Amino acid sequence: MSMTNHPAIVLIRRDLRLADNPALTEAVKRGGPVILVYIRETDDPDAGALGAAQRWWLHHSLIRHMQACESRGNRVILRTGRQNDIVEKLVVETGAKTIFWNRRYHLKGRETDAALKVWARGHGLEAKSFSANLLHEPSKLLTGAGGPYRVYTPFWKAFSANEHFGEPLPAPAKIAAPDEFPASEALDDWRLLPTKPNWASGFEDPWIPGEQGGKAALLFFLEDALRGYRTRRDFPGGEHTSRLSPHLALGEISPLQIWHAVVEAEKGHPTEDTVHFRKELAWREFSWHLLFHYPDLASKEFNSRFTDFGWDFDERAFRAWTRGITGYPIVDAGMRELWQTGWMHNRIRMIAASFLIKDLMIDWRHGEQWFRDTLVDADPASNAASWQWVAGSGADAAPYFRIFNPVLQGEKFDPQGDYIRRYVPEIAGLGNDAIQKPFEASKAALDKAEIRLGFTYPRPMVDHGAARDRALRAYDDIKG
Repeated sequence: MSMTNHPAIVLIRRDLRLADNPALTEAVKRGGPVILVYIRETDDPDAGALGAAQRWWLHHSLIRHMQACESRGNRVILRTGRQNDIVEKLVVETGAKTIFWNRRYHLKGRETDAALKVWARGHGLEAKSFSANLLHEPSKLLTGAGGPYRVYTPFWKAFSANEHFGEPLPAPAKIAAPDEFPASEALDDWRLLPTKPNWASGFEDPWIPGEQGGKAALLFFLEDALRGYRTRRDFPGGEHTSRLSPHLALGEISPLQIWHAVVEAEKGHPTEDTVHFRKELAWREFSWHLLFHYPDLASKEFNSRFTDFGWDFDERAFRAWTRGITGYPIVDAGMRELWQTGWMHNRIRMIAASFLIKDLMIDWRHGEQWFRDTLVDADPASNAASWQWVAGSGADAAPYFRIFNPVLQGEKFDPQGDYIRRYVPEIAGLGNDAIQKPFEASKAALDKAEIRLGFTYPRPMVDHGAARDRALRAYDDIKG
């Protein structure tokens, strides 16, 4: 058999799409049969779904991706184990001579893929990786001194110096199948979905996992939410954000597809809205840049000055935060939105994170782990970088002494209380003047709204002013 007639193995990871998939495109272009395989890697916790919420998403995304591949004449093989062990077995089973994949950038994944290349080439096989899931290569975009960027603004300047990143690849019309498919595990046997209880039932209404869902979300954003994005994106009461993050997290849509679509929408005339949105995409790129160069980003302070910071973990306080019963409505609304939908508005993420870290003095790593488990858009780079940003210990971080006042933040970004009433219905009867601070409402207002503080809705678990002073003293200790 010629090289092109031998099967090509394509590894599917966080790139659950047919369009703009260079590894798949290359395999199809070779003209031979293609073995599509998704491996549930048992030795790499960052390889697949990061937590329980994202496992729900992964289940549905895999179903739709498998259906899309079948519509093009192929099927996806599911296996569980160590990636390289499974690939070696597939090579023996299928006679494959080529292995293609799109690059990943976390340390364990890079090490695993590098070892696979060495093994493959040592056995006379072709192993090739492609840039597909970032707009830049972290190993190549470096400072003038040859090191990684540690601050966002110079990163953005270097990143955007050449804004033409090429055009997305089309999806293949057909994917040639082998004469005989290797054995595959059954997706249902992976038990990715919660059952008893089905705490993810609220995910089904707001989300459409899969490549088509990603395309629909992008189209909705371009047509309905892009105009006014820069100013409206901070207001959680309406649909003013792209909601593309879950689709990006599992690669159902590529950053290049999004970037290209926004540039096309500009028609040569960038606006403050389109530029601001592209800077948000670049923040994701910056987060991956950081994780690539600083692999311990999720577990170790980027700024070593915070290593011995005086955290004060309180289990009951942490649980109250996770359940959305802190007594601060804007925080509680965010935590309940997260639990009910698997997602939280970005402005509210910052408010909720600031409350945990600075009002409760709980180590940011506890919050990072909670978000990792409960977000459908959990991303190992963005999650870690953003938590460190709020904590003040990260790259380009907000100063630790910048502490969000949850009442003022609510009054500024949810002035009519629409968001709070949606997720904290037990205080919905309060007027706009009291909805952000029911603990200051008059007895008459509370009675009218049928609220009994401490019973139907909690009193504040901490006094924000006193908590702020405590946090500042802790900051002064490490600053000295």
